[in-house]
Amino acid sequence: MKAVIIGGGACGASAAARLRRLDDEAEIIILEKTNEISIANCGLPYYCSEVIESESVMHVSSPEKFKNLLNVDIKMGACVTDIDRNSKTVTVNGSQKISYDKLVLTPGAYPFVPDIEGVRNPNIFTVRMLQDAEKIKYYIRHNKVQNAVVVGGGFIGVEMAENLAEIDGIKTTLIEAASHILPPIDEETAAYAQNELRKRGINLILKDGVKAFRKDTVVLASGREIPYDIAILGIGVKPDTELAKKCGLEIGKTGGIKVNEHLQTSDSDIYAGGDSVEVFDFVTGTECLVPMAGPANRQGRIIADNIAGLDSVYKKTQGSAVVKVFDLTIACTGANEAQLKNAGVDYLKTFTMGFSHASYYPGATRTMHKLLFDKSGKILGMQSAGYENVEKRVDVMAAALRSGLSVRDLIDLELCYAPPYSSAKDPVNILGMHADNILKGFVKPAFFEDIENGENIYLVDVRSPEEFNTATLPGAVNISPGQLRECYGALPADKKIVLICNTGFQTYVASRILLQKGLKEVYSLAGGQTLYNELLKNKKSSDIEKSAVV
Repeated sequence: MKAVIIGGGACGASAAARLRRLDDEAEIIILEKTNEISIANCGLPYYCSEVIESESVMHVSSPEKFKNLLNVDIKMGACVTDIDRNSKTVTVNGSQKISYDKLVLTPGAYPFVPDIEGVRNPNIFTVRMLQDAEKIKYYIRHNKVQNAVVVGGGFIGVEMAENLAEIDGIKTTLIEAASHILPPIDEETAAYAQNELRKRGINLILKDGVKAFRKDTVVLASGREIPYDIAILGIGVKPDTELAKKCGLEIGKTGGIKVNEHLQTSDSDIYAGGDSVEVFDFVTGTECLVPMAGPANRQGRIIADNIAGLDSVYKKTQGSAVVKVFDLTIACTGANEAQLKNAGVDYLKTFTMGFSHASYYPGATRTMHKLLFDKSGKILGMQSAGYENVEKRVDVMAAALRSGLSVRDLIDLELCYAPPYSSAKDPVNILGMHADNILKGFVKPAFFEDIENGENIYLVDVRSPEEFNTATLPGAVNISPGQLRECYGALPADKKIVLICNTGFQTYVASRILLQKGLKEVYSLAGGQTLYNELLKNKKSSDIEKSAVV
């Protein structure tokens, strides 16, 4: 059996390695059009700033290792120009014909470069390959770079902005046309990342796209002009489907190669995986493109299994991700609000403010957790922002989501506990308890947008007078939970009563008092004033940025 793999990235390399372990007699050939194979693409931003100093560690493997250990033949600089499905051959570099029994398409994706004026200027770069990073490093090293602009606030864009800002003497601007950065998360979680970027000196511009690149200024759609010596395009990637289209394979709704659950294309002898394929979202069931290393590696393994005769299925993509934003960590899994709305999925949401470990153990920091779930208790997604152990909690939720656990099951998860690492009731347990209380009607959550946009609201701050006098929301009155038991009858019956405390716990207690006294329109501000202040800080900064004139 002869397997030909087009593309030597994460999916292609994984497919080759797995197939060799399953079939030591198979002839396996990888055709890679570039001079790079098994590069640690996710580390490129850190290589640009020399946080990762050595070029050699960016090579996960090599053609020599593949040949010596796995007996896989890798042909570098091998550009496949045609696929003949009838004769089961591929044409390499316009002339050489190579036959196959099974073909694996893993061409990956390429950076999206918009068709705008000046986009081909020599000081504008994309970040996809190791050679891209080398060009960026060379340009910075040999030019007097003082102003850098990053266009696009996705994962790569944010990481590039951070790493450019870490290079001495470079002032960095991050431009995002959408209302917030990091599309996989919602605005509340993105607010933490945006505030962190601003705190670290990055000029953040939202809701404004690039109209043109001049020699030394970026012209925005608003008319603003931003100086730049170097620009990085991090707008996103597009699946490379040229070969698939050319040989008549079916393309999906999202523009990726259409595959079945076994990762077969519309030709049963051709498989496809990685950034070039269309997959299905684990939560919504809708078609999507998820160009991420984890899914690509798993897909390569599944492709090899099926070629070797095993029945292996790809079980959709849930989009678990994490990103470093200076000292802050943002992590997520499952769907966000925008995805749920687009898919027509009804959902509930809540926020909790946990600690990275036991609050009484030195060094504990706050972490914001957001949980999305439905009325049956099904987990739909989670997002977190904080400084320590953030991805740990999201990883637990990712496993719970994949396993079909409900929010009630989260209460029973027996997770590791010692004061330096967690709390006796882990933040994941707390999320389950809080969601369960909402489903049982024990508490009704209110949110930032309810306060900002709501009318006919009566705000009650249930903290101590000392805390109330230090800071509260405009118009709030101070009534402690103990006092509420005595004066609940004086609360306005014709208004929505929203209770406020630091994080949401005291308002839960106060909600229970009032709801059991017969009041109906009683709500607890989810995440308390801690979350509210973070969101307000972001809103004020965004308003200032929007009105800025350069």
